[in-house]
Amino acid sequence: MTSSSIERAPLSLAGRVALVTGAARGIGWSIAQAAAAAGAHVVLNDLEPGPVAARVAELSARGHGASGAAFNVTCEAAVGAAMEEVLARLGAVDILVNNAGVQRRKMFHEFTYDEWRAVVDTHLNGAFLVTRAVVPRMMERRYGRIVMLGSIAARQPKPALAAYAAAKGGVTSLVRALAVELGPHGITCNAIAPGFIATEFTRALQDDEAFTRRMLDRVPGGRWGQPEDLAPAVLYLASPAAAFVNGRVLTIDGGFLAAG
Repeated sequence: MTSSSIERAPLSLAGRVALVTGAARGIGWSIAQAAAAAGAHVVLNDLEPGPVAARVAELSARGHGASGAAFNVTCEAAVGAAMEEVLARLGAVDILVNNAGVQRRKMFHEFTYDEWRAVVDTHLNGAFLVTRAVVPRMMERRYGRIVMLGSIAARQPKPALAAYAAAKGGVTSLVRALAVELGPHGITCNAIAPGFIATEFTRALQDDEAFTRRMLDRVPGGRWGQPEDLAPAVLYLASPAAAFVNGRVLTIDGGFLAAG
């Protein structure tokens, strides 16, 4: 790569607006911080206004551009109203990170329909609703970066994860479909597929000593992943440096699948 091509494809997000869903904690918060540090104005989304406002204040105190948009990604009316306000205020959403998620671990035959739907709605239908809301403006501007959160569970599910695995499988299929459909409009769509990451989301697994021992035996580095292990990959996919990366799912699992 020549020096001129490097200059044309920096990792900087300066001048861009990035919306991160589920950004008040865990992986979403790590991604929001990385995007803000790279120069983007970050719109932080989560369910409750209080945690969102607190995170916006943290980023603002560091001198970063940030604002909040508290809404439920599974509510079509709420998504529409929030995105209308964000687009009116900021002009565009250049980067969308669909990170919002929920988890419910139980055996498949024990799921109620409402429980199943809550998992699938948040991961898959929520990504549909938010993406649909921002894509028209991206198409007008002929620029957009969409990053989805997948999971290694879509490739190697464990017991009691049927709903989650199904939802993440849908997400990664959606990534490929959008890459083909939106690529001609200057929009890329990619995903990362995390392995076992130490967040509140996986607290029950972290507290299970037997599970942790088995899992760490499969990870060559012998440790849980951290949200900070994921944020740089999302930053890359959201940046001009990844302009020719489209329709890909990047696994970030410390070698867990390779060791299997």
